[in-house]
Amino acid sequence: MGGRGAGKTRAGSEWVRSMVEGSGPRDPGRARRVALLGETYDQALAVMVKGESGILACSPPDRKPRWVASERMLLWPNGAEARLFSAHDPEALRGPQFDAAWADELAKWPNAQETWDMLQFGLRLGQHPQAVVTTTPRNVLALKDLLARPSTVMTHAPTEANRAFLAPSFLEEVQARYAGTRLGRQELAGELLDDVEGALWQRAQIDRSRTGVYPEGMRVIVAVDPPVTGHDASDACGIVVVGIVEQGPVRDWRAVVLEDCSLRSVSPTEWAEAASAAYHRHDAARMVAEVNQGGDLVETLMRQVDPLVNYRAVRAARGKAARAEPVAALYEQGRVAHLGSLPELEDEMCRMTLTGYQGGRSPDRLDALVWALTDGLIAPAARQLTPAIRGL
Repeated sequence: MGGRGAGKTRAGSEWVRSMVEGSGPRDPGRARRVALLGETYDQALAVMVKGESGILACSPPDRKPRWVASERMLLWPNGAEARLFSAHDPEALRGPQFDAAWADELAKWPNAQETWDMLQFGLRLGQHPQAVVTTTPRNVLALKDLLARPSTVMTHAPTEANRAFLAPSFLEEVQARYAGTRLGRQELAGELLDDVEGALWQRAQIDRSRTGVYPEGMRVIVAVDPPVTGHDASDACGIVVVGIVEQGPVRDWRAVVLEDCSLRSVSPTEWAEAASAAYHRHDAARMVAEVNQGGDLVETLMRQVDPLVNYRAVRAARGKAARAEPVAALYEQGRVAHLGSLPELEDEMCRMTLTGYQGGRSPDRLDALVWALTDGLIAPAARQLTPAIRGL
């Protein structure tokens, strides 16, 4: 998996060569029957065969295959052959058999699962038939299913890794426009981004509220969601910094998430020192920390590390999803922005649903975010409403 221009096509071409070529130009290789699958026949020919990083361009003269247009086939001097197939025509894979296959841009194929399934039934020649997939990731079931299989090995390269062979102006432009956005993480960083059905946050929504402006006149809150233990299997210590905008040039937002400085696999002293450092780095007005599991020990530890911190303990009386829902509503109202990109925090946000968190570990970064925005926006609003409600 990789970003645009990361060298995926070259990797696929060289892999095919490594499979079909032997020690000498006419010596047999490990594979003799190869399937080349693209989104369409034209794209497979233009990119995989005849492209600047395609098989023909990468092959030395004495091992260069011959293109047989009438049969949509590459024929090597040692007798190996590779035939083109289109993801628009999965039925064409019924009948042929192979000992190797190269599938390009699987994540944008139509009929991706059906085409991949038909290929698997044809990969039955030789001692160890294999396939290589080169793709910019997208949230499609066929790709996620493939990555989850124990027989799959995944390598990764962002666009930046191939900087030496890309136009500098291209990189400058796309990074300026898309760095940190959902599209940039997918198309440039080559990350597979899961959009969980029913999630309280969507990546496009977060992208719309992203800012590069550090507002003046903020009241900064550092929120901490401490772990119970401090070993490799422990939950992370969520540490999130939020600025409450009370005045300044940014008037459309009431809060800006400034930093996610969460840590994993650290001792209690280490996360307390990190929280204190964030507090002073942003000249914070308050630190809030959840104490459901640590109780008074959390405050005791923070006081040992930083006696002067303005500390407030908070205790969860409701589940994570119930606490997160009103915070998600603030995002829907356009009252919260993110300063730059906070990918790990945003990943957790986009996996939280009304029925719970759809991820492997506890969403500690998200918990810290929820505590910060609850203390900074929701609790003050509730205090203002209470006298009015009593008067009704």
